[in-house]
Amino acid sequence: MSGRLSDGKRRKDSSQRWLTRQLNDPYVAAAKRQGYRSRAAFKLLELDDRFHILRPGARVVDLGAAPGGWTQAAVQRARAGEHPRARVVAIDLTPMQGIEGAEIVTADAEDADLTARVLTLLGGPADVVLSDMAPKASGHRSADHLRIIALAEAAAAAAEELLAEGGGFVCKVWQGGAETALLARLKGLFATVRHAKPPASRADSAEIYLVAQGFRGRRDPA
Repeated sequence: MSGRLSDGKRRKDSSQRWLTRQLNDPYVAAAKRQGYRSRAAFKLLELDDRFHILRPGARVVDLGAAPGGWTQAAVQRARAGEHPRARVVAIDLTPMQGIEGAEIVTADAEDADLTARVLTLLGGPADVVLSDMAPKASGHRSADHLRIIALAEAAAAAAEELLAEGGGFVCKVWQGGAETALLARLKGLFATVRHAKPPASRADSAEIYLVAQGFRGRRDPA
């Protein structure tokens, strides 16, 4: 007897695979031991170990911050709450529980009045803008890729508004062919732009990070 699996059966199998992967993931276990809200914290820590993005005293903006793993890592590396200059502002549409050393803002990263609010909270321009934003997967790879590039472009626009000269920007994209315009834009704004896939990023994931450093300052409007 043959036949197609029901949608319910496929969902059950997918959920079981996800649960098995979570239970066997050393980063998930390490996040629980070390008090991080998500395994994603290790991605930022590994990127920082390689590129030295976050320094003590840094002013940091974390876009799309929920559930807060990157925010926790940024607070740790910037020493927010300890260093007198350090500030971390975490922004997400989803309300987040407080994180010691961080200011939580519930807002859309593209809100028109957000820039002034964030600069006030930081006490000046940002040294680093981070974005681990990603859309919910629809199952259509090309459409999902375009959606994550749109989020990355929005994050880059925010970085251009918020960063001090010399600042850095990190954002997630997915491997594919639709990021040419984004790369060109970042190369015009920053001294260096590199791709990186930290060890904590699962090998079967299409995600990759753009790390841009040495912000040159805002471009004049065309």
